[in-house]
Order: sequence, then C-alpha cells, then structure tokens
Amino acid sequence: MLLIDIVTTAAKLTPVALVFGGGAVFARRKIIGAESSKAFSDFAFLFAIPCYLFGSLYASDLRQVFDPAAIAAYLVTALVGMVLVGIGARRLIGADVPGTALRIMAGVQVNTTYFAIPVFVLLFGDAAPIFPTILLQVCVLTVIIIAIMEYGAAQAVPDRPTRAAVTRGVLAALGTPIVIACYLGVAANVANVPVPGWIRDALAFSGNAAAPVALFALGLHLGANGIRLRGTTRDEYALIGFKCVALPLLGLAISKYLFGIHGPWLTYLVLIAAMPAPQNLFIFAQRYDTDVDLAAAVVAKTSLIALVLLPAWLLIAR
Repeated sequence: MLLIDIVTTAAKLTPVALVFGGGAVFARRKIIGAESSKAFSDFAFLFAIPCYLFGSLYASDLRQVFDPAAIAAYLVTALVGMVLVGIGARRLIGADVPGTALRIMAGVQVNTTYFAIPVFVLLFGDAAPIFPTILLQVCVLTVIIIAIMEYGAAQAVPDRPTRAAVTRGVLAALGTPIVIACYLGVAANVANVPVPGWIRDALAFSGNAAAPVALFALGLHLGANGIRLRGTTRDEYALIGFKCVALPLLGLAISKYLFGIHGPWLTYLVLIAAMPAPQNLFIFAQRYDTDVDLAAAVVAKTSLIALVLLPAWLLIAR
C-alpha cells in the first residue's frame, strides 16, 4: 500500500520533473542559450503569473483562501524559523548583520513564483493556498530582511541614508507585478467588480503558461550554472538542511499540534515550508555584497533537493 502511494505521488510530480529537467538539459547541452532564461523568467514574473493570480483570486472564495488559522500557523512557523536561523548564524557561523539577514532569508522564505505556484497548480489544479504566503512573505518577512540588511549596511557606511533606503526597498517589494495582481484580484473580488467573461478567458489563457514557463526558466538557470557538490561548506549544509527538512517539520508540528490544522491545509502548509529558497536570494546577496557564492549555491541545491523530497512531504502531511 505504501509503495503504491509513493508511486502515485511521484507520478503526480512527473510534469514538474519533466519541465524542470528539460530546462536544465537544454541549458547544459546548449540547445537553448543560458541567457534565454531571463526572457522566460521575465515572461512568467511580469505577465503570466500576474494574469494567473488576478484571475484565480477574483474567482476564489476568499474565506477559504485566507484561512485565519492557516495564516497564523505559517506566520508563527516563519518567525520561529527566523529566530532559530538568526541565532545560529550569529553564534555558530559568526556572520555579520547583512550575512545573518541573508541566511534568514535562505532558511525561511520560499520560492513562490518559480517553484511553489507551478507545483501547486500541477498537484492540486490551483495555487490559491499560495496567495496568503506571497502577501505575508512580501509585506512582513521581506520588509524585516530589508530593514536588517540596510541597518547592517549603515553600520559599514555611516553616511548611508538608512531610512530612505529601507523605504525604497519596501516600496519596491510591495510594487512587484505579482503583489499588485494579488491586491487587484482581492479588491475586485471583495468589491464584486464585474469582469467580462472574455477578459477572464484571456487571463486564464495567459495564466496557463505560468507554471511550465516558470519551471522551465528555473531549470535553464540552474542547468547553465550547474550544481557544485564538492566543496560544500558547513554553512551550506546547515542552511540546506534547515530549509528542506527542519522548516517543513517545524511547520508540521506548529500547524498540527499548536493550531490543530488537519486535512488539505496541513498538506498545503507543509509543502509551502518545503519549497526551496527564493531565487531573489542571489539578487539580495549581490545588492548588499554579502555571501554571493553561498546564495547561489543554496538556491540551486535547495531547488533540486526540494523536488526530490516533495513525494515524501506529500505522504507525511496527508
């Protein structure tokens, strides 16, 4: 029975592995140039995923999507994870302030755009459970990360205008197309704004490209850069282990035993926690000139490990 469950679960992830692996193979074989990954990523990030999010949120039952207990469980899991990673980074690794913030981001935040949304669409036919995570991650967690990094940068450069930099960073995070699409979808739903059927059909048609294109772009990016197995540092092992194993277990324990969540939402919350580190981790590392190689390695390796472990988390969180 267990073997049948494992095979069935793995079969559900075949489209994910096929598209993701196809992108990696095409990049490694130079069938499609690695530089093309940005075009695919931009299409998904700027157009296809916002179309999908707006249409889905507009048509969703927001009372089910924004479940208070589930949102609270995710937020508590993230905050506990941030504290644990922060303490470990400062006391065990000896990281500076920006380095600590980067490790918190790597260990707690998730790749919603290029991994979680495609996986949820392919597994469940709907990425609605991801919407609260996107908003919390941008409006709360990213704001905290930016504030910590700007504080650290201000210590290194005393004349740096910290408040203005934090404000710009927060506004930039809140103004991304994906977040705006979520705001507009929720607002149109709540206000019961009539959206013509032909517009909803156009959004659905465009949004259907989001999952495969985002996964293919991620595969292209990782395939071009490769995954270095030798020379993995203790710091990398700790972050990868926390992100791919400890955080999902923490989410399972908090959701199930602290908030009494069972059924589909328990599965959703564990899978969200099990998603890889966000792709913009590398962008933050470059922006603040801290641990760039570590960020690139963690994004690549957690993406691969998360894909391999997904069947196990689906079975554990049922």
